Amino acid sequence: MASPVKSPGQVAAPGLGGVGESPLRPDGTLKVAGEFAYASDLWMDGMLWGATLRSPHPRALIRSIDVGPALALAGVRAVLTHEDVPGRKMFGIDHTEDQPVLAIDQVRHQGEPVALVAADHPETARRALEKIVVGYEVLEPITDPRAVVADPEGLKVQDLGGITRHQPVRVGDVDAAKTRAEIVVAGEYEVGIQDQAFLGPESGLAIPSDDGGVDLYVSTQWIHNDLKQIAPCLGLADEQVHMTLAGVGGAFGGREDLSMQIHAAMLALHTGKPVKMSYNRYESFFGHVHRHPALMRYEYGATADGRLLYADVEIVLDGGAYTSSTKNVVGNAASLGVGPYEVPNIRIDAYGVYTNNPPCGAMRGFGAVQACFAYESMMDRLGAACGLGPVEIRRRNAVSRGSKLATGQVIESPAPLADMLTRLDAMPPPPPLDPSDLRNLPGGVSQTTHGEGVVRGVGYGVGIKNICFSEGFDDYSTARVRLEVIGGEATALVHTAAAEVGQGLVTIQAQIARTELGVQRVTIAPADNRVGDAGSSSASRQSYMSGGAVKAACEAVRAGLLALASRRFGRADLAVVGGKIVSRADGVLGTVEDVLGDAVIEETREYRHRPTTAMDPVTGQGRSHTQLALCVHRAVVDVDVDLGLVKVVELAAVQDVGKIINRTGVEGQIHGGSAQGLGLAVMEEIVVSDGVVRNPSFTDYLIPTILDMPPMRLDILENPDPEAPYGLRGAGEPPTLSSTPAIVAAIRAATGRALARVPVRPEHIVQGD
Repeated sequence: MASPVKSPGQVAAPGLGGVGESPLRPDGTLKVAGEFAYASDLWMDGMLWGATLRSPHPRALIRSIDVGPALALAGVRAVLTHEDVPGRKMFGIDHTEDQPVLAIDQVRHQGEPVALVAADHPETARRALEKIVVGYEVLEPITDPRAVVADPEGLKVQDLGGITRHQPVRVGDVDAAKTRAEIVVAGEYEVGIQDQAFLGPESGLAIPSDDGGVDLYVSTQWIHNDLKQIAPCLGLADEQVHMTLAGVGGAFGGREDLSMQIHAAMLALHTGKPVKMSYNRYESFFGHVHRHPALMRYEYGATADGRLLYADVEIVLDGGAYTSSTKNVVGNAASLGVGPYEVPNIRIDAYGVYTNNPPCGAMRGFGAVQACFAYESMMDRLGAACGLGPVEIRRRNAVSRGSKLATGQVIESPAPLADMLTRLDAMPPPPPLDPSDLRNLPGGVSQTTHGEGVVRGVGYGVGIKNICFSEGFDDYSTARVRLEVIGGEATALVHTAAAEVGQGLVTIQAQIARTELGVQRVTIAPADNRVGDAGSSSASRQSYMSGGAVKAACEAVRAGLLALASRRFGRADLAVVGGKIVSRADGVLGTVEDVLGDAVIEETREYRHRPTTAMDPVTGQGRSHTQLALCVHRAVVDVDVDLGLVKVVELAAVQDVGKIINRTGVEGQIHGGSAQGLGLAVMEEIVVSDGVVRNPSFTDYLIPTILDMPPMRLDILENPDPEAPYGLRGAGEPPTLSSTPAIVAAIRAATGRALARVPVRPEHIVQGD
């Protein structure tokens, strides 16, 4: 059967560059020209359209489901409920299968899937959904996460209990330190629900295959983790589920969990026809997890000169109805709960809880983002209490090489945080406000002000983020590299299952292959499950992990090539340089094409980072992370204090990336992460009332536009990590952490308001917290 979508594999044009250069993205022109094939563009002759009936209630018992009226509608080919699930009825990531494929006897959140329809036309499918009659017994939803912590057995959304994970961290003696503290500050902080807001909605195509299985073309972040959940629910062997990555329109964690994959496959297998499912924007808000909202209490004690003595912390993360990645989010929040600062006495209690609020899971910087807003707000509060500026209070407590995190993990690689702060502070400020151009003002050309009531503020933020998977997870990636002569030119084919979600991984894989093999022509094969697991495109890990796997496979291919050359030339002192076989003594002996001839060299390698350990369930101690990355931000804002309008004038950032693989790509990651941090600071929030989402649209859920994103000054540092491929350090998530508290700190400086919640709304500025 012909593929329904053009291969997303791209041939990198000759001469585009290796590691350390900035070749153009092979998918870039197609995307900006509107020619790239995304999952929502999938099409096959004779395909049906799938649609999902979702619960309008956050909590209810299902007393009956009548699908007869829907089946009677002309053009409807199938209506399925939980009774039609051919295999296991439950699924879930992170080894917790607590989520039903389709609701069985109850619904636990608004938007939970209840039934499926396949029809000849998408409008017919939607009309059929309206004809399915579900008898609900509506129950009072459980929506207060702190109440769940207080009574986890009495307020149970899941039979597992109310708490997903409680992770304590204990260092030293906090109670004794409290008696010695000369300065004590405390605060309560809240982070709202942020959506990943990717522009490409969930979509995919399922096609029955000749072996009784199914071909799935989907936009996802982790092909093999999807497979582990999909196959058992379909009652199929893994090898009967053939998965290919379709074009992904952004992810940011929101595609780690399944959305339409099992549903489309069920409909395709039931009808024997290809089935396409594509969510609209409204449904997308219910079709994926979001960032965990957080309620946090912090108390810090310090000496009079601002040296931290203790931290007493409670973090409550609302995971919604199902586990998803909440356990890992809690681990991150606990281990990084006091940030990159030296604190000799620590008591942290981090909780993830079940509620009937929207399910939450992975989003860029997960767990660390929420904690960062709180601990950075506390550093500003502590600095003010000690009479120290925001840069000095951070420098005075900054970690350095040999320092310990809250988990007792020693920072082994250079962590020049004090130097990074100094460099940031030395950056020139933006020019003063020019009110003659309305575009420079809060409110812009709406002319809410001409400069009166506008106050400028400056704020700082520091973030530390773990890179790759943590806590003993067997984190690895697989790559297959094939070298042969095609059309008279040595060509490398790189094949991984790593998802390109917009981060530029296809470019980096080609750069590595060019560097290691000395050839220019590199093709990146479509990502699918015909090659081993590559892990998730999350945790800032793919350049590290799949980059490491590609490097290892290329090294093995190069060794095979040099073995051929050694036999041909009778020499052992050979290297591959610029497509030539070179002897250290005699120079160029021939070309790669000459040596290869008709031979094909293919190698597959797995790459693993150094092992980590789980956090101790009582003390939280352990070497839980393999790598850590730092970013610091300075934000300059102008605030109309009368109307509560904010304009971010400039963001400056200093980030350590270990080794720059692609400067343009790294700069894009810092800009993009900062933009999402800006959104969380001043506009992005899913508003939920009694478990019901009030703003599931891009009309009412606001994300930064080009007019909201300010110019950025960047200082990108390279302090190589000796354990990482090329010394690189994951770069995608750290700027999302530090940008939010920097912007809020700048608004505080302009307004004098405490601002303990994000996003900051106009009423918080005008009316107070």
